[in-house]
Amino acid sequence: MTSPPTPPTPPGRRILLVEDSADAREALQLLLELDGHDVAVAADGSEALTRAVEVEPDVALIDIGLPVLDGYEVARRLRATPLGSKMRLIALTGYGQPEDRARVMEAGFDGHLVKPVDPDALSRELIAPTGQ
Repeated sequence: MTSPPTPPTPPGRRILLVEDSADAREALQLLLELDGHDVAVAADGSEALTRAVEVEPDVALIDIGLPVLDGYEVARRLRATPLGSKMRLIALTGYGQPEDRARVMEAGFDGHLVKPVDPDALSRELIAPTGQ
């Protein structure tokens, strides 16, 4: 049984990509830009908070295992701001167990993607509304 085709992601979304691995960050940035998105990047949790204020993204893709502030703390701090209530937060992590997903959601994320990120799963997360 095949899954239904993923609807195309609306182009032109402002996305903040927070990933400490330069190779992973560059590859995911390229993928997102090829899909027509405007992508800002950050390499650690502190930089992510600064960049979020600067670019006011529609979506933030946040690695959980970040230096300075981990992804959980970034999500909590973003959610505590007016800006954070408007953006969709998607966790990027190497862990996909139910307890990992629960911890991500408790921190304020809207979505959870396991690395390496499946492009179809990413597209589905990018079109889902905040709070889903």
